[in-house]
Amino acid sequence: MRLLLISGSVVHGYGYLDQPEPEIRRILEGVRTVSFVPFALHDHAGYTNRVRERLGEMGFGVTQVHTRADVEAAEAIFVGGGNTFRLLKTLYERDLVDAIRTRVRAGAPYIGSSAGTNVATVSIKTTNDMPIVYPPTYDALALVPFQINPHYLDADPNSTHKGETREDRIREFHEENDTPVVGLREGANLWVEDGVVTLVGLKPARIFRRGQEPVELAPGSRVEL
Repeated sequence: MRLLLISGSVVHGYGYLDQPEPEIRRILEGVRTVSFVPFALHDHAGYTNRVRERLGEMGFGVTQVHTRADVEAAEAIFVGGGNTFRLLKTLYERDLVDAIRTRVRAGAPYIGSSAGTNVATVSIKTTNDMPIVYPPTYDALALVPFQINPHYLDADPNSTHKGETREDRIREFHEENDTPVVGLREGANLWVEDGVVTLVGLKPARIFRRGQEPVELAPGSRVEL
C-alpha cells in the first residue's frame, strides 16, 4: 500500500494543498485521474470542483466518487477533510468502507487530508470534530494500525485558556484504549509505503503511547509504532 496522510490541506503561509504538493505529485506518479471522496463537507459538488481545479494545476483529472463502482474503478483515491463523523457515516451508508480498503490494499494510492486522514486509521476516536451525525461505528478503514490526531496543537504557556489541551485529551484516550496516537501538527504528513511509515513535511510530530511519556519525532524519521 501507498498512503499520504496529510494533517491539513491549508498550512499557514501556503495556499490550498501547496505544502504537500511535492508528496502529492510523488504518490500520484503515473496516475491520470484521481477519484475524490467529498463527503466530509455538505457541498459535494463544490468541494469536488475545488479539488478538480487544484489537482488540475498539477496535471491530474478528478472525478467524484458516488458509488462503490467508482471506488472499484479508481486509479487513486483522495478523501478530503471536513467533519469526520459525517464522512464516516456516509462511507458506511454508501457501502464504501470495504471498497476503499480493498482497492487501496490492491495498490491504488490513497491520499487523506484531515478527516480523510482520520478515517485511514483504526478509528475516528481521536478526531477533533463535533459529532454532528452518528456513524454506525467509530471503526474506520484501518489502513494503518494506529490513531492520528490531525491539526495537533501544543499547549500555549502564555494562554489563559484553562480547558483541556490536545495532550490532555489524548491521555484520556489512553485511559481507555491501547492504540498509539500520532499528534500530527499542521505542515507534518505521513508517507506510508509497504508498511513503512515516514514523517515528511515541515514539522515534527508528537508520538503518544499508553503508559509512556510522549516523544517528539523529527521530519524524515521513520515512525515506529
